[in-house]
Amino acid sequence: MQDSHLDTLRERLAARLRKHLDPAFVLVREEERRPYECDGLSAYRHLPLLVALPGDIEQVQAVMRICHEEKVPVIARGAGTGLSGGALPREDAVLLGLSRLNRILEVDPDNLCARVQPGVRNLAISEAARPYGLYYAPDPSSQIACTIGGNVAENAGGVHCLKYGLTVNNLLALEIVTVEGERLRIGGSGLDSPGYDLLALLTGSEGMLGIVVEVTVKLLPIPERTQVALAAFDDVEQAGQAVADLIAEGILPAGLEMMDRPALRAAEDFVHAGYPTDAAAILLCEVDGDNDEVSEEIARVRQRLLASGASEVRTARDEAERARFWAGRKAAFPAAGRISPDYYCMDGTIPRKHLARVLREIAALSEQYGLRAANVFHAGDGNLHPLILYDGNAPGELERAEEFGGKILELCVEVGGTITGEHGVGLEKINQMCAQFPPEELQLFHAIKAAFDPNGLLNPGKAIPTLNRCAEFGAMHVKAGDLRFPHLERF
Repeated sequence: MQDSHLDTLRERLAARLRKHLDPAFVLVREEERRPYECDGLSAYRHLPLLVALPGDIEQVQAVMRICHEEKVPVIARGAGTGLSGGALPREDAVLLGLSRLNRILEVDPDNLCARVQPGVRNLAISEAARPYGLYYAPDPSSQIACTIGGNVAENAGGVHCLKYGLTVNNLLALEIVTVEGERLRIGGSGLDSPGYDLLALLTGSEGMLGIVVEVTVKLLPIPERTQVALAAFDDVEQAGQAVADLIAEGILPAGLEMMDRPALRAAEDFVHAGYPTDAAAILLCEVDGDNDEVSEEIARVRQRLLASGASEVRTARDEAERARFWAGRKAAFPAAGRISPDYYCMDGTIPRKHLARVLREIAALSEQYGLRAANVFHAGDGNLHPLILYDGNAPGELERAEEFGGKILELCVEVGGTITGEHGVGLEKINQMCAQFPPEELQLFHAIKAAFDPNGLLNPGKAIPTLNRCAEFGAMHVKAGDLRFPHLERF
């Protein structure tokens, strides 16, 4: 789209939006728009047409109505911590920032729930619920900054999702604003609601079906006791097998995390968590419940990990040491930034029984592409987060990192897993959607999108590839003379 046309459109939209929003929250100058040019996947950057920052639901509705009338795309954004390019702007689209909708509307201890606006930080929910002896279970590593609206959009998880589930398992209701500006309530305070399960459909829909303006989350009682064990292993594959052994034993930890040597060393240098830096990998296994239950369970965990080959198993001596163990894990991503100019964080999920194999093949891919990889992930549910280390200033390294990452995702599919566990598809994984789903399923996804957004104005070009795109992607994966996706040749 030509610059003169965009300038005219920007001016017209800004004039209309300023009738409903404080002019200070309609950002049009380049220097005002620049902070919104990317999300956590910072390798890709685009300036939005303009940025609108509504302060209440009525203003969100006004923005959506105006953009719908003007046929202008809208891209919703929370805290910008997403790692798949889901909030990446477009030059012809309004970026709708929801950070000002940041009120906790109600904590209801009797019904074990809280109503919050989408701009509320994940951690703030548990902080508000703590005086009632309650907390919100999903805890992404970015929980100090990420917002609940973004968690809903990406179906975020966290270190405790093995036992307590992802965002979708901890929601009761959503209020959304449709592309036409209408306000809808989905779900309710009961255990079930009539009709189709639109709550699950909207969770993880990446801002493509509606704009989340209010969230009702489940709260849980804070466990009487929580205990974490740290197990060191001399072999990464052995640590991966230990995860499968632990679950096969019938033990369901609250959290079960793994870090390999590059990741744990980076985290230790950054946080000083007390990790054994000579280990090839460590597992963090946390159990919770009442005192007797935890005592019995942590003993079983220790016995099983030693039987699986752990060279050392430590139990946190007090709450301060437990907090340090987890601080190192949660700081693994920023810690990687201290050992490499850039890193590319992947997100895929595999069956636990294939952990050892996949770790071995990631190591082989690292050799093939000449790029280091640090592995840190939610081992209990098979959600991998390989960090591919590269230098964006070195010619070709970003492209090699992207190709390396794509191979990891295709490997996840090959062993029966998925291309994302919690980061979403966005733009980052849109090609690998073609490896995950056949054309018939992609067509169904497009049909669902069209039912909510017939003109394709909500976060266009993200998450669901066109069949033509899949055909091009398939043509790039010729093996032994055959297309990887021969059923797409006709598109």
